[in-house]
Amino acid sequence: MLRACSLADLEDGKPFPVELADTPIVLVRSGDEVHALRDECTHAEIALAEGELTRKGLECWLHGSCFDLRTGAPSSPPATEPVAVYAVTVDGDDVLVDPDCRTN
Repeated sequence: MLRACSLADLEDGKPFPVELADTPIVLVRSGDEVHALRDECTHAEIALAEGELTRKGLECWLHGSCFDLRTGAPSSPPATEPVAVYAVTVDGDDVLVDPDCRTN
């Protein structure tokens, strides 16, 4: 597990980009949970951190594909492939992510 940021750095519902071990990752805080997804839309290779959180998930700003925060599965087209989701642990105020441990 690598330290990605401080929990205080994350605003609820606002994507936060980080790079860990040469892997682009977007963190999203949703209430008491923190999710980590690959920061790249599977449809057009666009940074998901530039998108926004909607009821359907994390939405890519370019074409509107949405991805489930827990599974990475696309919930709306044009994306058909899931994005990678990574294991996250909150230890005190530290947000830890394992860029080598995909959970999907």
